[in-house]
Order: sequence, then C-alpha cells, then structure tokens
Amino acid sequence: MAMTPSRRPGVRLVQRVSSTRGFAKVAPHVVPALDRAVHRLTRGKVLLSARMLPGVILTARGARSGLPRRTPLACMPEGRTGDGAVEGGGEGSVGSWILIGSNFGRTDHPAWTANLLAHPDAEINWRGRDIPVTARLLAGAERDAVWRALLEFWPPYATYQARVEREIRLFRIVRR
Repeated sequence: MAMTPSRRPGVRLVQRVSSTRGFAKVAPHVVPALDRAVHRLTRGKVLLSARMLPGVILTARGARSGLPRRTPLACMPEGRTGDGAVEGGGEGSVGSWILIGSNFGRTDHPAWTANLLAHPDAEINWRGRDIPVTARLLAGAERDAVWRALLEFWPPYATYQARVEREIRLFRIVRR
C-alpha cells in the first residue's frame, strides 16, 4: 500500500502551514498559477503541489462560457475497488479520484465545482496522461464515508471545513 501524505517526511509542517488563514489568502493566487506554468513547461510530467499531495490538472467546460478551463487540483486517488484506498503501483491501479472543493478554506465554492455540476464530462491530466472522466457530486452517507477517508489522508481539510459555513463539495471522477 502506498504511503499516505501525512506519513511522508516534512508533511506535518506543510499541513500546519496550509491550515493557516494566511496560507488561505495567498495560496489561491500563487499555487495554481505556479502549478500550471511548471506543468506546461515540463509537458505534463511535473505538478509541483503533487510533491505533497497527489494532483491532477482538471480541464472542464466553463459553466456559463462553455470554454475549457484548466485547474490544478489536489486529489485522493482511489483503487479500482472504489474503497477510498490510496492508489497502489502503476497508473492502471487507480479506478477513480476524489476532487475536493475546499478552495483553501475560503467562503465561496471554487469555480471549477460549478463547472463540473454544469458539465460533468471532463478530462484530467494524471501523471502526464490525459484521461477522459465523468464527475459526480457526492452526497449523504457516501460523502460522509469519503470525508472520513479524506481527513485521514490530509487532516487540514478539517480546518478548511471549520472555517466556512458551506459544505465542501466532493466529487468522484471516473474514467469514461
């Protein structure tokens, strides 16, 4: 089984920093832009934020414009069984991914979540490969179970949720 992010060296410090309000103010402006630039320069081989958390580049059509929107996102890969386990060995062992609309603990839902609600068919770039996917908003007991797994995977999500009144949207994306 792969190591969860919280067991990697140096991650606890990153978790503490990422839980601060200062990080929530700065990160949305810096992290995605830096991720997009490095991802483009390395032809999809490197996603900086994925050094701490697994990540994808989501390409979804804009909810109103219909234009393609590229957004780097942290994700929680799931094994083929959909049991919430962190992915195993190769790319083929990932059956689905959980996308988290935390918006770094800011008050509004991130725009990409509205895009997926309006247009659930999208594409992700996972480890340099483009994969057509379909997204589904999680609700009820299914969402609760995934949320518990997410908090084990990356505890700062609890801080983000405590900071906002909205329920953080969770999407499961699966290959089309």
